[in-house]
Amino acid sequence: MTDQLGYEVFLNQGPLQTTGLLPNGELRRFSPIASTLIRGRKQAVLTDPGFTITQADALAEWVAGKDVDVTDIVITHGHGDHWFAADVLADWFGARIVASPGTIAQMHANAAARRLLWDTVYDDIPPSPVTAVPVPDNTLTLEGHELRIVDVGQTDIDDSTVLHVPDLGLVVAGDVIYNGAHQYVGSALGPDGFGPWRDAIAKVEALRPRRIVAGHQNRLGDDAVRTIAGTRRYLDVAEEFLRTKPTALDYFTAMIERYPDYAGRLILWAGAGVQYGVREPSGIDRLKVVVSAWQ
Repeated sequence: MTDQLGYEVFLNQGPLQTTGLLPNGELRRFSPIASTLIRGRKQAVLTDPGFTITQADALAEWVAGKDVDVTDIVITHGHGDHWFAADVLADWFGARIVASPGTIAQMHANAAARRLLWDTVYDDIPPSPVTAVPVPDNTLTLEGHELRIVDVGQTDIDDSTVLHVPDLGLVVAGDVIYNGAHQYVGSALGPDGFGPWRDAIAKVEALRPRRIVAGHQNRLGDDAVRTIAGTRRYLDVAEEFLRTKPTALDYFTAMIERYPDYAGRLILWAGAGVQYGVREPSGIDRLKVVVSAWQ
């Protein structure tokens, strides 16, 4: 923390799905979602405010207690769990919602998927119009300090970005870097596998951050070296098990044995369902596979 700039993290519990259990009998709970408040003396920028009304209310009450004026809400990527509640927070604080052009396109795609996926398993999502706007040069200013939206490409979704705060040595990483939570592998379906995601991690590393706030985490701290290494290692293990485990259940069980303390087992199971579902005979509808994996 500098004399005039600092950050705090609010970790919202993931909501339960309305139906079903995981294969091991656990409830289908979403991964925890981290929102970061980057604050100066009087103003602040908030990131990734979650996706349910309950999450939005909890986050808004926490932010309201910080006695700062939230000017902008930054969305790091298009997955609905990071932004469906953005308008609730924007209305609460009179803030602008901003994102990169690529992320805005992905937000529109996720909004279109609500009725097919999100609304079938969650009953607490507010209206989610896409009102985000781009900013010149992907750069914001907070009381004289630059905050840079950095495009890093494909991770667990296309057009991912991170928010870089050079004066804090901080990267708010969205889904590029995970921290003690299972990574969603259901989007790495092309011939390059996890290659693009590894490239994105390298782009984050090139920013030389000291601290990284992962979008999904279980409060293990924000040391950049450790979180980058952990995210890379998880991809290595996932790649090995996807190659050697014959079924989605075998993969799910093996990953829990390797990472028994990780949050987000619903994310683990959904990713496995997509990866193994698309191995069915040619002609299978990938959208149906994705929807089925989450339900």
